[in-house]
Amino acid sequence: MLYPLKVVDLELSRPLETLENLEGYLGVQGLVRLHGAPIGYIQAPIANGCCTAEILGKCLLEQQSWGILQRLLQNGLATSPNPEGIRLKDLYDLQVPECDGELPLVTIAVCTRDRTADLALCLDSLCQLDYPHLDLLVVDNAPSTEATQELLQAHYPQIRYVCEPRPGLDWARNRAIIEAKGEILAYTDDDVVVDRGWVKALAKAFVENPEVMAITGLVVPYELETEAQVLFEWNGGFGRGFDRKWYRVYPDSKMPWGWLGAGQFGTGANMAYRRCIFEEIGPFDPALDVGTPTNGGGDLEMFFRVLKKGHTLLYEPDALVRHRHRRDYEKLHSQLTNNGIGLYSYFVCGATTYPEERRSFIWLGIWWLCYWSLRRLWIAFKHPTQFPLELVKAEFWGSFIGITRYQKAQKQAAEIIASFGPQEAIAKEKIAPEPPAQPPVEVNRPVAVRSVELTQPLHSLVDVTQYSDVQVFVTWRGEPLGGVSIPNIYQPIHRSRLSQAIIEALGLKAIQPLAKSGKNTVWAEAFASMTERYSPNREVKEVIQCEKLPDSVSVSINLATYDRPDDLRNCLQCLVKQQTARRVEIIVVDNHPASGLTAPVVAEFPEVKLVKEPRQGLAYARNAGFVASTGDIVIATDDDVTLPPDWIEKLVAPFARPDVMIVTGNVLPLQLETIYQRFFERYGGLGRGFEPFEVNGDWFKSFPKFAVPTWGLGATANAAFRASIFTHPQIGLMQEALGPGMPSGVGEDTYLFYKVLKAGYTITYEPSAYVWHKHRRDLSALRRQIFGYSKGHVSYNLTTWLRDGDWRGFLQVFVALPMYHTKRILTWLRGTSDYPLSLILLEIQGNILGPWVLWRSHQRVKLEGRSAPYIPVAERPQTAIAPSLEATPIQVGMDAHGS
Repeated sequence: MLYPLKVVDLELSRPLETLENLEGYLGVQGLVRLHGAPIGYIQAPIANGCCTAEILGKCLLEQQSWGILQRLLQNGLATSPNPEGIRLKDLYDLQVPECDGELPLVTIAVCTRDRTADLALCLDSLCQLDYPHLDLLVVDNAPSTEATQELLQAHYPQIRYVCEPRPGLDWARNRAIIEAKGEILAYTDDDVVVDRGWVKALAKAFVENPEVMAITGLVVPYELETEAQVLFEWNGGFGRGFDRKWYRVYPDSKMPWGWLGAGQFGTGANMAYRRCIFEEIGPFDPALDVGTPTNGGGDLEMFFRVLKKGHTLLYEPDALVRHRHRRDYEKLHSQLTNNGIGLYSYFVCGATTYPEERRSFIWLGIWWLCYWSLRRLWIAFKHPTQFPLELVKAEFWGSFIGITRYQKAQKQAAEIIASFGPQEAIAKEKIAPEPPAQPPVEVNRPVAVRSVELTQPLHSLVDVTQYSDVQVFVTWRGEPLGGVSIPNIYQPIHRSRLSQAIIEALGLKAIQPLAKSGKNTVWAEAFASMTERYSPNREVKEVIQCEKLPDSVSVSINLATYDRPDDLRNCLQCLVKQQTARRVEIIVVDNHPASGLTAPVVAEFPEVKLVKEPRQGLAYARNAGFVASTGDIVIATDDDVTLPPDWIEKLVAPFARPDVMIVTGNVLPLQLETIYQRFFERYGGLGRGFEPFEVNGDWFKSFPKFAVPTWGLGATANAAFRASIFTHPQIGLMQEALGPGMPSGVGEDTYLFYKVLKAGYTITYEPSAYVWHKHRRDLSALRRQIFGYSKGHVSYNLTTWLRDGDWRGFLQVFVALPMYHTKRILTWLRGTSDYPLSLILLEIQGNILGPWVLWRSHQRVKLEGRSAPYIPVAERPQTAIAPSLEATPIQVGMDAHGS
């Protein structure tokens, strides 16, 4: 899992700028905005403590180009269009249309209890709101001290203070209804920082949509600094997307059971109501939410009630606030438990209060338990996930606890009323006129037909209140382009909703004069236009400086060998000729010191350090080299490779990004002179192509059925590792029971790749960092190699199953592999494959032996012991690193004068 992440806003109406001083962060999460309106997130890498404007622009176009285009087109359609139609180049600087009517007085209520530090940050943001008619109110709920009142008196005298002695968030919310002066009442929490345009977006939506009685808005994370905060976002967070959504029930229909959950509508941290609605549907239920045994659900119950009474609820993402998620893991655990308690308390409340919905609530409770909790428990059982199982269990058990909590909370609410007396009734003289009466219920739902001409101004559809739906046909100069159906449910349709629906339906067809071009051509031209607009043109020197790995980053070469002196000599000659200015340490690990063949070769290179590892096995040898290394980056390679002089620099370059933990490079055949060398290439070879790619934790979890194909990421004949992974609690050194030299065959590298991805980090493949590999020349050597790979493939997948609980490895071995071999044999029988049947059968034999040889390998490790642990250089005793390690590092490729 990647954290911390730097959370930033990227405003497209201003030039993109390089983000600096990002040391310590592993990535950037950018909220893309256009004239303040949120469009979506981008994830961008950091290199050397900065994220360049070029990288931001690239990520912007790769991840949000369609979202940007949609927003541009919606803005263009909602304003007076060009007679020639919508042209993209005219839209970049087009401001969002202003509100049509008079802005109302808005009361903002912050309900709080004993959290003055959080509250102060919230109130600071409220004082910066861009809105002319505000009534700011803090409701102090059953405070244990007078700290909140003192804070407001000392620093925020312009904000009204009210104390509500009855403990419970919904009591405080109801007090806000009584005290509010505004026609609109907006709620937020004390751990929220509101956006400057938050209230204006809410008010604009209420003014333009008079039928709307409740609005929820977008909630984004204020920061993602800790594991708990990232996990909360992974669990769904509070955000509900970046598309505006209307919710309203047809008068002649029952409320959809899926809507009863109400969580998809929004959250109490960002909700607003017309104050008049509470006179009709009543106040918040004081037996729900924080401060009661239910610990939640008060906001959901009110959303449900608004819709149940036939009103419209709008989700408006332009109304944006930032939530400060819990920083501590323990508090997150409690929060998720309370989420389960609160949700099921609300389900019980709905089932008891509305008998006609009881079966729907029961069904929803069962469905949610299966879909959300049991499904995630099953996924966590099948394979490891980056979301901790104990948090899934916490929410799961909270659901069962919640079934009994609502009755307890009702009793507590009755006791509070007995102690404090009932809360004041909502003052009728403060309430605005009653909502308009509902239209008569009709079994037949009439559909209105309207047309929109793109070369003409777009107007709201106000003459459709006698219709349940509107079919809108869109034309350009009289030529039809398409249509869209809008479920208005007897309400007018404002032009903002109309433009959104049209662009979502037509997409690229709305762009003129490109509409008659092919779809691919239109998209290519639109993408080129956005690329020109959002790709910064900065000095190449500045970009290179930000993205280049500093020369101060040191490198160790971990070269394992087993009695191949001639190959070893050739490899060392290539290594000492590397062209680099950084400190490089070369370590040769002799995995068979008893032969005496390796030491004389190493003696020819006095700058090379020799480490002896008598326990046979490549994982043992690699680990010995890792433990002895002192470099920030440790490169693993084999003695049978030939290296170009710029290999090191190209291989380590991606480590400028702190999220990158492993880099692999291409492995090309040095010779293809024999049929067996060519067969090895057909088998798959060691290279992974000529296009760079990267994978991360998202890729790791994208394989729901079969094993994560880490064998396609490269090999340790050409791989570099950030040394810090060897002390990471979820990663560590290579698994000694895997790899050449062990009965298991191979898999030590792929399992290390697996652990890095499981931890959420990034692995990149850089084909320009290539080596030449000497393939086996004869049949017996080829057969041994393929046989080892076949055993190792099964051993690796069984290891992920047995050690990590990843059932995908089990399925790979006992389902995918038999299917794969059956298909290959049938292909051979049909005569459509010339791959030798003998090699297919050899692979099958190796796969069958996989479980047995893995057991034997583990028995050998038990007998010979594990590798010594890797100790960071700064923590090693001085005697452990001197004089040997201090004398051996060299500046490879440089003479005594540093040239």
